[in-house]
Amino acid sequence: MKTYQLPHSSRRVSSVVLGLMRIPKMSDAEIQQLYGAARDAGVDVFDHADIYGGERHLCEKRFGDAIKLSAAEREAIFIQSKVGIRKGFFDFSKEHILKTVDESLAALKTDYLDLLLLHRPDTLVEPEDVAEAFEQLVAAGKVRYFGVSNHTPGQVELLKTAVKQPLVANQVQLSITHAPLFAQGVAANMAGLDQSISRDNGLLDYSRLNNMMLQAWSPFQKGFFDGVFLGDRENFAELNDAIDALAKQYGVTPTGIAVAWITRHPANIQVVLGTTNPTRVKDSAAGSAVPLTREEWYRLFTAAGHTLP
Repeated sequence: MKTYQLPHSSRRVSSVVLGLMRIPKMSDAEIQQLYGAARDAGVDVFDHADIYGGERHLCEKRFGDAIKLSAAEREAIFIQSKVGIRKGFFDFSKEHILKTVDESLAALKTDYLDLLLLHRPDTLVEPEDVAEAFEQLVAAGKVRYFGVSNHTPGQVELLKTAVKQPLVANQVQLSITHAPLFAQGVAANMAGLDQSISRDNGLLDYSRLNNMMLQAWSPFQKGFFDGVFLGDRENFAELNDAIDALAKQYGVTPTGIAVAWITRHPANIQVVLGTTNPTRVKDSAAGSAVPLTREEWYRLFTAAGHTLP
């Protein structure tokens, strides 16, 4: 398992993250099996959000009920959760952040979160309000690190006008087939090419310049929750041929190559899995350290339909 240094800390974390948004209907035994497989594969980061599960804190509660962590095991893993999405609106108010963290801690049966992420950007955000919430959470020992999800560089900079804690991570959508994060910069300044349109205001370069870790959600999705590209030969035959060849060459599965394409990037991007399949977790972990060459990486990039000028 490839590991990274968590920015602004002495902590190392796994490059593969187990996302737990799909566990509500699993039994305790199934959740325990999934967790055990992840730990055996070297995964030590577990991703939650207050909204996951169809009702507030349901996935966190299922995890907390099923995985009864000893003090030593709790310190050995890294639990992150998110706040800010409410029914019909977004909310980064101090009151909502503080209330939600308390609810998350109770559901997870833990005294602290390793990382709290602000979920989808709240355009009504008041940075001073967020800063006060973060200060209280740090003082109470309830959160160790802070970050964001789906934020642009400008939105991060706005938060930093008041927030004193380093914002260590930004979770964004990224896969071989959904890669505007990379593709725009490759084709910058080309009029008439859709790929040249910036959809995140230079987030990749900003993150590297500011030592902010990116986390890739939906790493196997074709686009926005419209199915996976792995095995889709109707739409991505060339890409799957290239993935299969590399999987055979490196002795991993196609899943592993899809993960390797992300972890190969020098920005040190974590891959957030949404699977409930223990084997898929193992396959992903095995691929995380595959050292794709530049030629191989760009071969997958172009096979996915992205342009090299």
